[in-house]
Amino acid sequence: MAGVSKDQVLDQLKTVTGPDFNSNIVDLGLVSDIFIADNKVFFSITVPAARAQELEPLRAAAERVVKNMPGVAGAIVALTAEKRGGPTSDDAVPRPAPAAPQRPAQRPAPAGAVPPPRVPAQPQSGHGHAAAPVKSGVPGVGAIIAVASGKGGVGKSTTAVNLALGLQANGHRVGILDADIYGPSMPRLLHLSGRPEVVSGRVLKPMEGYGLKVMSIGFLVDEETPMIWRGPMVMSALTQMLREVQWGDLDVLVVDMPPGTGDAQLTMAQQVPLAGAVIVSTPQDLALIDARKGLNMFKKVDVPLLGIVENMSYFIAPDTGNRYDIFGHGGAKAEATRLGVPFLGEVPLVMEIREMSDAGTPVVISNPEGPQAKVYREIAAKVWDQLQAAKANPGRTAPAIVFE
Repeated sequence: MAGVSKDQVLDQLKTVTGPDFNSNIVDLGLVSDIFIADNKVFFSITVPAARAQELEPLRAAAERVVKNMPGVAGAIVALTAEKRGGPTSDDAVPRPAPAAPQRPAQRPAPAGAVPPPRVPAQPQSGHGHAAAPVKSGVPGVGAIIAVASGKGGVGKSTTAVNLALGLQANGHRVGILDADIYGPSMPRLLHLSGRPEVVSGRVLKPMEGYGLKVMSIGFLVDEETPMIWRGPMVMSALTQMLREVQWGDLDVLVVDMPPGTGDAQLTMAQQVPLAGAVIVSTPQDLALIDARKGLNMFKKVDVPLLGIVENMSYFIAPDTGNRYDIFGHGGAKAEATRLGVPFLGEVPLVMEIREMSDAGTPVVISNPEGPQAKVYREIAAKVWDQLQAAKANPGRTAPAIVFE
């Protein structure tokens, strides 16, 4: 079958518009240069960083229409942003009017269903904010680490699951908590379904995938259920999934954090006794600016910074072996050096990583001896070394970070 051309891809993308756009993504100038190799299509859509999570359905729609084109063997589409000017400004990509707050519909629970998360009363400070809770450890769990990003669309969940599997491949007992309450990914990434077993009243038995103990809100609600929850409900659900789960003995519990630096992320960082945080970024300028926000959030709550991972770092064309820096390259490493934060590694933009993740067989499992699995195992080894160094020197403080 004949391959597809860039012009054909652009024509197809002209059918894609945002929920509040006045034109399609091509005519608005939001589509990057299109790269085609081995009948696989690679490009990015430029949006304001503040709207990255909101516009994820736009990315998915663009990827879907390209994948469905005759002659296309696959597609990888990323959301990205630029530092200033151009079509990424808030004027070019309009914002919807704010919606009125909604409460989740209450439906009777079917027989045998997992109990819903409880919503405890929130103690208030004199300024109307919830009082900061005292952090306490989780019995049997040696260390809890967060995998976070300043914005969505940078491959945080894929990095989290492969990091967890890399730690396990290096000989450690590992669990993973999917704390991305609005967009849980672990059921799909680990090819898991069903409901956790309830033991000892309200305690949940975690699901297991490829040797990992796993808990996700995706196991407790239907995949199509919209998560329209208020902050206290979100934190109650996260607390239940962390502290009312029979984790057993683990060396490391990896927490896939929600993207961004909002109240839910900050409260999670304040409530959970995190041994450290891993920040995932892509090479672009604005992605790095958002990564700094994540770094700053953890710094404010005294969580050690284990390092930065540069995802989608470079692309090796499968047909020629030539390397292309589609989204730039080396920005995260330079930023880590500038801020005095460990640089954990570069993960290439490889179709196999996306395809295997979508199929529920992450690359560390599907191709354990391949170069991509090696990258994740090396990142996992560096993270483990950071944890051991912190344990050996408990008085060590987090790196001093200066934001200009």
